[in-house]
Amino acid sequence: MASTSPGDPHIRARRRVLLIVAGLVIVAGLVTHLAGRGPIADATGDALYAAMIYLVVAIVFPRAAFWIAGATALALCTLIECFQLTGLPELWAQNFWPVRLILGVGFDVRDLAAYAVGACAATLCDFVLERRRPARA
Repeated sequence: MASTSPGDPHIRARRRVLLIVAGLVIVAGLVTHLAGRGPIADATGDALYAAMIYLVVAIVFPRAAFWIAGATALALCTLIECFQLTGLPELWAQNFWPVRLILGVGFDVRDLAAYAVGACAATLCDFVLERRRPARA
């Protein structure tokens, strides 16, 4: 039976790959934020945000089922979007601008659809790539 300890080579390798992909998603998200304009760029940025949340969940809980990580990412994104209704993220962003990138500042129901697309895409990609890995001995 395969080891399930934190030192499990499969888990270490999985986390390494997820960290690399997370870095790429962050870069893509920042490029989209800085260079993109309009509704397509906004939706792309939101989908990348949800993918990033998926990656964080998968890094922290590498043994979690794909669908659980995806559902968790979507739930977190939805909670963050709803939190924007309080006005607190906008207030905080006035004093510390990175809050704008992390929490956003204005609720938009269209963001919820983009989060669903991003979380589902990340879940599907992770599932497909993990299934393609050679079986462990």
